Amino acid sequence: MAMISDPQKLEKVRESILKDREKDSGKTQVTVCGGTGCRGAGAEEVVGTFREELGKLDGKAEVKFKETCCHGFCEQGPIVIIDPENIFYKNVTPKDVPEIIKETILGGKVVDKLLYTDPSTKKKVVHEKEIPFYQKQNRLIFGNNRFIDPTSIEDYLALEGYKALVKALTEMTPEEVIEEVRKANLRGRGGGGFSAGVKWESCRKAEGEPKYVICNADEGDPGAYMDRSLLEGNPHSILEGMTIGAYAIGSHEGYIYVRNEYPLAVKNVTIAIQQAEESGFLGDNILGSGFDFNVRVSRGGGAFVCGESSALMTSLEGRVGRPRAKYIHTVEKGLWGKPSNLNNVETWANVVLIIKKGANWYKKIGTEGSKGTKIFSLVGKINNTGLIEVPMGMTLREIIYDIGGGIPNGKKFKAVQTGGPSGGCLPESKLDLPVDFDELTKSGSMMGSGGMIVMDEDTCMVDLARYFLNFLVEESCGKCVPCREGVWRMLQIVTDICEGRGKEEDIELLEDLSDSIRDTALCALGSTAPNPVLTTLKYFRDEYIAHIKDKKCPGGVCTALIEYSIDEEKCTGCGVCLKACPSEAISGEKKELHSIDKKKCIKCGMCRDVCKFDAVIIT
Repeated sequence: MAMISDPQKLEKVRESILKDREKDSGKTQVTVCGGTGCRGAGAEEVVGTFREELGKLDGKAEVKFKETCCHGFCEQGPIVIIDPENIFYKNVTPKDVPEIIKETILGGKVVDKLLYTDPSTKKKVVHEKEIPFYQKQNRLIFGNNRFIDPTSIEDYLALEGYKALVKALTEMTPEEVIEEVRKANLRGRGGGGFSAGVKWESCRKAEGEPKYVICNADEGDPGAYMDRSLLEGNPHSILEGMTIGAYAIGSHEGYIYVRNEYPLAVKNVTIAIQQAEESGFLGDNILGSGFDFNVRVSRGGGAFVCGESSALMTSLEGRVGRPRAKYIHTVEKGLWGKPSNLNNVETWANVVLIIKKGANWYKKIGTEGSKGTKIFSLVGKINNTGLIEVPMGMTLREIIYDIGGGIPNGKKFKAVQTGGPSGGCLPESKLDLPVDFDELTKSGSMMGSGGMIVMDEDTCMVDLARYFLNFLVEESCGKCVPCREGVWRMLQIVTDICEGRGKEEDIELLEDLSDSIRDTALCALGSTAPNPVLTTLKYFRDEYIAHIKDKKCPGGVCTALIEYSIDEEKCTGCGVCLKACPSEAISGEKKELHSIDKKKCIKCGMCRDVCKFDAVIIT
């Protein structure tokens, strides 16, 4: 695209793009999700096969083809959408492509085997918009992923891309931009929930030049991939938000810090930066405004602690990513000791909406203290997994049952962990809790960056706390004693409890350690590390007591505290468990009751997994 030198020329370019697309409005369009999740399931081969097969049509049908990135419903990938009918096909393979072209594109029929089946009603759903997973969402930020080829700036411009930037540069002063963001009560989506407007204002007023604007895309929570999918699927929205922020703060240099494990995000945002520079949305004299701003991509090594602002900036400087003391804020002395403003990917994307549609519009969405929507990674023991975007204030029950489709295999819901590895576990009694920054914090958990892991009745909450403590011990930078030694000591205690060595006084010791670590750790990784233990103690204390006093694991997970045996009323003597046992601990004749030698049993669970009659039980 040629250089766009002023807002008037931008609108002419936009009008031209829209006019050309109007000619194709009645044509069939095939959209394939090519995000990382779908690529892991074979989307690249599906895309290649579609391009090849559509090229063979020789005028039999006029078909438009587009490869986008993540649509959210990742477990159903590769996903294919046929428009204008809005037909949704799931788990598509290259072998399905000729049939889709023959039956749907040329024949106008639906390929029944590729349709989504609602797990609650067992009915097949034809249209994307009718799938329960999507119906209760409000996809203000994430929704455009469905319509954008991330390598096409024309696709972004067709959806009013860079309109907010024009408004900021031509109709608003920097102070007015900051006031609009502040009025909207946009809170940082990276986990802290701090007011973006207040942070911007502090950075603008801070002494020192140059000032830096930074996008945090160093997403390290287990099971979380919201920022990755936004950066992959709609990179220009992040660049537009950052440029607006830079104008407001008085910055001319920006960085996107993205973990190296996100190659597709790195590729797409690098292409977007080049396109924006060539088109006049980045660089010198942006859109003839006299404002200059440049953005660079920096790849991080994957350290979880580098999600913390000062550790991230230390890493950007080329040093080991470790946090600094917080008595000096990064908005005053951040990157290379200069005023620096850091927000995460989702926060920058929200800025575009606020400036384009106004703070008053934005404030109508959400709760009193938490405005707008939030993207969550909904994973774990739940029927519908993927990325969801919901208004702040939607209850956990609505998210888990209406959008997530409930718990698989008729199991009972036990808990949901929110906020990543440093978040908290909330029980069934909290299902009607409105999800926003303040309510989650009051319950002992937190919003975090948006991870949401659902657990069923077979989960051991003590073992779960051990898992997250182990993750945090490995990811601690080791700079401060409370985190380095305290969290490690908590892990030792919880491990002892899981392995049958727990003592009654361990519970009080865990609580005391938690208080000390929360009060004295250098950064948020350490100060929030006790949350998994504290919330499981608060809501599932009986499981700790069972492990310590009864030497039993109610969830049947902790191998040191369980034994396998065979129910004589259910065993048919089929011999499947005997063949599967790797330690030859099972004996028995064909069609007779089998038994398990507890001395030989290594508690691997293979016998229980293969038994079709539920005859292998945990005692």
